[in-house]
Amino acid sequence: MSEFDDLLADNAKYAAGFTGSDLTGRAARGLAVVTCMDSRIDPLGLLGLVPGDAKILRNAGARVTDDVLRTLVLAVFLLGVERVLVMPHTDCGMSKVSDNDVHALAQQQGVDTRSLEFHTVPDQQAALRHDLTRIRTTPFFPHPLPVGGAIYDVHTGRLQPVEL
Repeated sequence: MSEFDDLLADNAKYAAGFTGSDLTGRAARGLAVVTCMDSRIDPLGLLGLVPGDAKILRNAGARVTDDVLRTLVLAVFLLGVERVLVMPHTDCGMSKVSDNDVHALAQQQGVDTRSLEFHTVPDQQAALRHDLTRIRTTPFFPHPLPVGGAIYDVHTGRLQPVEL
């Protein structure tokens, strides 16, 4: 595992001072956040949360895919989630390419990705509104489930709420 030795060493340091053994796995503040996998985003920090407060779901572009809906259903019925914030961000790589662009890049490496849908985001506000509507109209949640959307600015740290 030499490619991961640095991470294992850092984990040993982390574990030596670990204090989270009392957390239950439930969302203490009743919140689920759907955000992007971009490493510039610290969802707990930017929302004033601490470990245990929220369920954090991350994927490329902060899209509400079938798997995100499945996970949110579990979070609502099993893990104390009572509200959902969908939070994409500025300067997102998913807004700079199309699915066809990604397929072409993969094909240059001899990989056929045509069976995958990447959910790229040509219009971020439209995509966010679509995803908010998808959560609000699904029959799998008790209603009303509060659902909000905001775009996180990676250059200022501020959230800009987006309404339907």
